[in-house]
Amino acid sequence: MENSTQESHLRSDTSITYESPYPLYAMAFSSSPSPHHNHHRIAVGSFIEDYNNRIDILSFDLETLSFKTHPTISLDHPYPPTKLMFHPAAPSSLRKSSDLLASSGDFLRLWEVRENSVEPVSVLNNSKTSEFCAPLTSFDWNEIEPKRIGTCSIDTTCTIWDIEKGAVETQLIAHDKEVHDIAWGEARVFASVSADGSVRIFDLRDKEHSTIIYESPQPDTPLLRLAWNKQDLRYMATILMDSNKVVILDIRSPAMPVAELERHRACVNAIAWAPQSSRHICSAGDDAQALIWDLPTVAGPNGIDPMSMYSTTAEINQLQWSAAQPDWIGIAFSSKMQLLKV
Repeated sequence: MENSTQESHLRSDTSITYESPYPLYAMAFSSSPSPHHNHHRIAVGSFIEDYNNRIDILSFDLETLSFKTHPTISLDHPYPPTKLMFHPAAPSSLRKSSDLLASSGDFLRLWEVRENSVEPVSVLNNSKTSEFCAPLTSFDWNEIEPKRIGTCSIDTTCTIWDIEKGAVETQLIAHDKEVHDIAWGEARVFASVSADGSVRIFDLRDKEHSTIIYESPQPDTPLLRLAWNKQDLRYMATILMDSNKVVILDIRSPAMPVAELERHRACVNAIAWAPQSSRHICSAGDDAQALIWDLPTVAGPNGIDPMSMYSTTAEINQLQWSAAQPDWIGIAFSSKMQLLKV
């Protein structure tokens, strides 16, 4: 990285590829326009099985369809980040050129991404008893109440943070085993999935109770990911460990999935609903494919086929659908991050 800004061009008709010096996993699109017109920020996190990891902030130029890396806005991160998210709302006019980024790993961390630098804002540790905290598997930023972030951990808990106060709003034992993912539905309603094989919905106004809306058919098959349909909150999607299925749930009819998408040829690793449509979902997995599905009102007898598919050269570990630019999907495989034009 001798020169200050590097551009990478690896283009096909529908995809643009960024090649990182290290394996990639976590990835996030910014929802606010960058200081430069037509540039969009993307954060990518390294996956190195070691303490020292990195987060790089790229800008994606929509006109030239290329990435720029900025060595001054990349940062060291302890352990591989399990998830990255930018502040879900476009920032106020006061902070036009800066963006808040959250990362999970050993702790929940907040960073301010400026035009030419990244400043740590806070490190949030929910352990009362020690300076160590059980590793965080994931988190979700509440779009309706952006001061709220929910984290989930291998210690079976979910913690809801008020990031403005830097304080825990509530912490609850959510599952019988480690919690793998968390997703907000409304301002005070979230759901989580766990190694105990259940999807549970929680309401912060009634913390004593949770609703189990799905359990994996084979007992104790872990559920790995959860995606709540932001356009139609009746629907969510989950994936099972080592399974080629995407399970679509309707929270009005618990226990029975409304659809199971079974066209992947190996296990599914990531799912994302379309930000602008309640009927479309993308999934990606070890078969090196990203599939986009248009969910029918009624599934036919032979199941559902994807409406489009993208193939890559390695297992896809991560997938994000850009809310700011809904015709772009980002996938991560080996040391590459690829943007797919939908």
